[in-house]
Amino acid sequence: MPSPFPGMDPYLEQATFWSSFHSRLIVALADALAPQLRPRYYVEVETRTYTDTLDGGEVLVGIPDAVVLSRQAMPSPVSQSLGTLAVQPMPQPVTLPIPTEVKERYLEIREVGSNAVITVVEVLSPKNKRPGKGRTVYQEKRQTILGSASHLVEIDLLRGDSPLPMEGQVNLAHYRILVSRAETRPQAELYAVTVREALPCFPLPLQAADGSVLVDFSAIVKGVYDRASYDLRIDYSQPPPPPPFSEEDRVWMQTLLNSSP
Repeated sequence: MPSPFPGMDPYLEQATFWSSFHSRLIVALADALAPQLRPRYYVEVETRTYTDTLDGGEVLVGIPDAVVLSRQAMPSPVSQSLGTLAVQPMPQPVTLPIPTEVKERYLEIREVGSNAVITVVEVLSPKNKRPGKGRTVYQEKRQTILGSASHLVEIDLLRGDSPLPMEGQVNLAHYRILVSRAETRPQAELYAVTVREALPCFPLPLQAADGSVLVDFSAIVKGVYDRASYDLRIDYSQPPPPPPFSEEDRVWMQTLLNSSP
């Protein structure tokens, strides 16, 4: 059964579903693009890897070998008589930042023969938008692309946290697709929609002689939803994940869900 929403389903932004949805969407995009790009281009799924901490803080450098003791090497505690023990404070529970390896997948459209990167397609993850190492790493890569001869398509299907930097009057929107053509920078094309609207088709720029191919993004997202059986897994009786919608959008959403089979 299809999603009750005309475009992006905000319930997919839940942490429970986002990771699998993101992975499936990357592959679905690659599969949808491949036939349109042959025989001049091909799609490669690439992985960006960096180290972050579970709380989104700074990267840990590591623990020096000299301070890592085996249990056998640890000194035995000095015994004390009960009469000399001082009153000890109760320990407080604390959380330590744990280093973790983060892998983020994205697409590269490459030219057959030269393997030159013509277009980079990014589907933003929460770490790309949340303040911290993930956003810093992504912004550095974004700036590198914007300073190169490669095009950039940046897809933001997350309402939370601040959008990536751009200038100009941007209409109120929940979801955004940015198309940055190398030859027209710093100008770019922004496709912005609300939860009430269908996701747009957008052009995927190639080399000048080949123009662009049109991506039916709405159909791709709907296909991912169907194949993953999210309709059987999402509890639409619960409120959508944060950030909260406006009162008008909440009323519209409730009416929509109440009228869905």
